[in-house]
Amino acid sequence: MRTQTLLTGFVLVALFAAAPANAQTLSYADAVTKLAQDCGADIKKLCSGLNLGGGRIADCLEKNDPKVSATCKGTLSSVVASISQRERAQTSYEKVCRHDMSQRCSGVKGDGYVLACLIKTQKHVGKECNQAITDAGWR
Repeated sequence: MRTQTLLTGFVLVALFAAAPANAQTLSYADAVTKLAQDCGADIKKLCSGLNLGGGRIADCLEKNDPKVSATCKGTLSSVVASISQRERAQTSYEKVCRHDMSQRCSGVKGDGYVLACLIKTQKHVGKECNQAITDAGWR
């Protein structure tokens, strides 16, 4: 289950990472921080002693769903939605920005340089492309 994979990754890092982001979607670090804040007590109480990884935390929270706090459930749902949006934007970026790449950055070689070109010329780049770059967490 995709939710399990995402949650497992977040929980593994949740105890160790925190960093602010300026994107409209949550960064992975912000997602981990939010989950640690809002689900840490539930995980500690309901899943203590479990070996982290392999979806065990997600399985534990699902198994104990009636005991999981509403705050944790809501946070988990919003974090998964935001990270999914970020992943979709990263995957679709080249397709969404193809026209802008050819119009604004046609002579630029290399993915990172093309992205930098689009960001530099953002005032002349289409709304959908700019949104994809923002949602992908690249600005």
